[in-house]
Amino acid sequence: MTLKPAVAGATGSTGSTGSTGTTPRRTPPIRPAPRRTATRAAVAVALLAAVLAAVCASFAIGTKSVPLSDVLSAIAGSSEGDAVVIRELRMPRTAIGLIVGLALGAAGAVAQDITRNPLGDPGLIGISAGGSFAVALGIGMFGLTSPYQYIWFAFLGAALAGLLAYAVGGTGYGGATPAKLALAGAAVTVLLDAGTNTLVLLDVRTLDQYRFWAVGSLAGRDSGLAWDLLPFAVAGLVLAVGLSGRLNALALGDDLATSLGTKVRTTRALGAVAVILLAGTAVAAAGPVTFVGLVVPHVVRAFTGPDARWLVPCSALGGAALMLTADVVGRMVARPGELEAGVVTALLGAPFLALLVKRGKLKEHTR
Repeated sequence: MTLKPAVAGATGSTGSTGSTGTTPRRTPPIRPAPRRTATRAAVAVALLAAVLAAVCASFAIGTKSVPLSDVLSAIAGSSEGDAVVIRELRMPRTAIGLIVGLALGAAGAVAQDITRNPLGDPGLIGISAGGSFAVALGIGMFGLTSPYQYIWFAFLGAALAGLLAYAVGGTGYGGATPAKLALAGAAVTVLLDAGTNTLVLLDVRTLDQYRFWAVGSLAGRDSGLAWDLLPFAVAGLVLAVGLSGRLNALALGDDLATSLGTKVRTTRALGAVAVILLAGTAVAAAGPVTFVGLVVPHVVRAFTGPDARWLVPCSALGGAALMLTADVVGRMVARPGELEAGVVTALLGAPFLALLVKRGKLKEHTR
């Protein structure tokens, strides 16, 4: 009987090492499916179009509606008709809305990833509470009277509160773990909210001024404020997008992320800095606006998936579209007055959050 030569599958040519000494075959790298990438790109384009549409609506809709042709003329430099109103009032307000929405959307996505908490938002680590306390303190003790004076107190208070929460959460064994960050942020928030309530209840003048800032309005802001806050927003966005690859590894769990070469503590610390910059900018510009940083990342994640390289920038665009839309809706429903954008986002966000809870969509973010 003649022996047949062994087939290729029985020798080292299969990719396993053996007596033949052949080199094992490498597993090809995993690449995202083209269809998935195309879907994500389409979502990004749709969100950008939504932002542009919201910008146009913000220019055109107000106490007095302005035709789109007049809006375009005003942008082109015309001084006829309502051009002055558009350039002096609506453009700065729209710019502030863009900055606030971009900042809150990106901050919410990063906060949810570094804490692995589906309820994570800028308020989770005490940032909103810190800004509110600092403004109330400035009104009550230093006699602040205008929103332009509030912004630096708000930004400083938000930054210090975020750093305090991270410092407290970073103590002890294991450093700043997601659970410790959430608990430390909750403790800082409760403490600062108590301080804020004490300040506004002891002084009627402080209460009268603080309550208008605390509802989250874009009205009364000028272009100078937008330019002052823009560098902080840009720095936070650049840092958030730059960290997106590391955030993907972080979501796998600390042990696995470390085995993949990711510096977990450094990544989480830089993520906290990005959230502080972004949320501090938003709080300083418009007060403690709620639900934008919480709701938008959940909606975007349903279309882009959990990949932070797409989630963070798309959440920023979604936040801008939502913030501007809420501001426009607030102008329309209470003419000739208006409903503050922060009130509208709360009215829209609370039912959506309840729906997420009911459908069981709030789960820890792991890949």
